[in-house]
Amino acid sequence: MTVCLQRAAARGPAGACAGFALALLVASSTAVAQAPAAPGEVSSSFTLTGLSQLSTKIDDGGRFRWNSVDLGGSVTRQFTPELSLGVNARYIAEYWSFDTPTAFGAVAPWTDILRPSVGLSLGYRLAPDLSMFVAPQVEWAYESGASASEGLNYGAVVGVTKVFSRSLFVGLGLGAFRQIDRMQYFPFVIVNWQIDDAWRLSNPLQAGPAGGAGLELAYTWGDDWELAGGAAYRDYRFRLRSDAPIPNGLGQNSGAPVFARLTRKFGPVAQVDLYMGAVVGGQLKVRNEAGSTVQSSNYSPAPFVALSGTISF
Repeated sequence: MTVCLQRAAARGPAGACAGFALALLVASSTAVAQAPAAPGEVSSSFTLTGLSQLSTKIDDGGRFRWNSVDLGGSVTRQFTPELSLGVNARYIAEYWSFDTPTAFGAVAPWTDILRPSVGLSLGYRLAPDLSMFVAPQVEWAYESGASASEGLNYGAVVGVTKVFSRSLFVGLGLGAFRQIDRMQYFPFVIVNWQIDDAWRLSNPLQAGPAGGAGLELAYTWGDDWELAGGAAYRDYRFRLRSDAPIPNGLGQNSGAPVFARLTRKFGPVAQVDLYMGAVVGGQLKVRNEAGSTVQSSNYSPAPFVALSGTISF
């Protein structure tokens, strides 16, 4: 789970609607009424996140835990007052560990999962208060040792947004992705509402192959601190190795992360985010090569902690 605050997003509805910040590669902004990006201006960011999901009980027997490293970056250029174009890349590595997983035949169904991705982003302002965006993305999700090409995900997020005031813009988005062996569609709400000087309702996560952007309520005090709580839903698949217990099959992890976030900002260019929370309604599945479910089990609420650092320039 990564939150990336870019300078482009901090410009507020006018600038965000004109650029790809609104395409939800960026989570939220601390100000919603600043000048739009000037033509020729380039904004970029770099984010590194470490996450640890603690040992969790599998309902049908066994336990599991996993750690991940998530590295991402993006560059966006404002070509005209109406048009912006961006490029982004991300690499996620998950390291799984199972303890006596009798729910899956007492053998770990998978080990390490790799999820590199690249994407483009196009934002266009149709009117001073109305914008649209298109964000195609390609991801490879596969177990270490499997063929990356067999774990191909591709699709796009599209949406429209409208500025209602200097403190509120909302919109609707739709994600459509080919997730290895199936099509997945999900609508989501885009919102950035600066309720007052301290409170803000916005989207905390990136919309992509794993799901929509969720919602988060944040409280800001001073110039440097923010406390927030939010939730989202995540569901992703990955290709398994040819020598896995289910050869060339598919693994699947789904659930709703519910979290609290504490943020410390270091001026306009850097911040550190600490997350604590739990995944609720979680489920693990193993499917055969044809996509049919072979093994499936729910798991107990899974606590996690994450630390994320972002630099914008």
